Amino acid sequence: MHALPDVTSDILRVSPLEQSETIPSCWYTDQRFHDFEKDAIFLCTWQYVGVESQVPNAGDYILATVAGNPIIVVRSKEGVVQAFYNVCRHRGGPLAIEESGHVRVLQCKYHGWTYCLDGSLRGVPRFDRTELFDKKDYGLVPVEVCSWQGLLFVRLVDGSVALETLMGGIPERIAPQQLNKLKFCRRVEYEILCNWKTYVDNYLEGYHIPLVHPELCKMLDYRAYTTELHRHYSLQYSPFRDPEGNNIYGAADGEAYYYFVFPNIMLNILPGRLQVNSVIPVQPNRCRVVFDYYYSDITSPEALRMIADDMKFSDEVQQEDIEICEHVQRGLASRGYDRGRFSAECEQGVYHFQSMLKDTYREVLTQSRTIV
Repeated sequence: MHALPDVTSDILRVSPLEQSETIPSCWYTDQRFHDFEKDAIFLCTWQYVGVESQVPNAGDYILATVAGNPIIVVRSKEGVVQAFYNVCRHRGGPLAIEESGHVRVLQCKYHGWTYCLDGSLRGVPRFDRTELFDKKDYGLVPVEVCSWQGLLFVRLVDGSVALETLMGGIPERIAPQQLNKLKFCRRVEYEILCNWKTYVDNYLEGYHIPLVHPELCKMLDYRAYTTELHRHYSLQYSPFRDPEGNNIYGAADGEAYYYFVFPNIMLNILPGRLQVNSVIPVQPNRCRVVFDYYYSDITSPEALRMIADDMKFSDEVQQEDIEICEHVQRGLASRGYDRGRFSAECEQGVYHFQSMLKDTYREVLTQSRTIV
């Protein structure tokens, strides 16, 4: 575990929202906190990597990077979705380089070692003279993978929360919508010059919407904007209507659900549409945000027009968020800021997220006995 500067019990205390301060600015800017979070948070939490429909047949695979580790998710000959480190056991070469594809076997792109789809080592060129070598000792290192509503998640280190527990209550809340009925459409990625937590904080409140997102504000019934706090996630929701008051997605209620699942997953759910956002730390002042778009219909001309409009509008909102988040990151790194306060009316989600961060820090630091 990476060493941290002194983190006091006072900073880690979770006070009531009305009395609480935000986390210190160094948590957003210091390389030591970035390194600590990779081990303390991202190694042991469920991380979204894709959808089962991307690997429908034996030999189909997708790649991902989790806490800096290259991962390959592949369907076996028995039809089981499995995950491994995308790392050959010879000298660390990659088994696949393209982001997705189909293979009969997994072959290292460096020296040609080959593995069966179940991860067992099959072929080792020019190893006849190597002594005390047994292929069964050099299979691929497996990674825990689990499917929820057709979405795939991996976890590199065993944790205490099962994926079904983490997501508990979401399917019932969004019914009759079923996320596993939606079809994958497209992935869009953004590189943003801010800490991953800066981006998450921004997502978790509607306080900034009137100033930063004027067009979105026209579509949301901002007066009805509500935040709910649950054990492992928070939910923001609002009626979602056009300026004339009509439902723009054809559903009876037209409600928009914005779920944040700790530590870095967003599920933006509207009738007939799902957007999964994964916020990936890169550096203390840089993150990558992956947007995966899913729709109930991705083929009809009407649907394609709607998808194009939806993605265009989403990109416009995202560019507004990028601009403000990058400004905020510079402010967090300045000498003029350390800790702030929460709006008890508008920032319950940010407070909830930062409280979970404090809980995680406290648990890990207590185990290592480094709390001051």
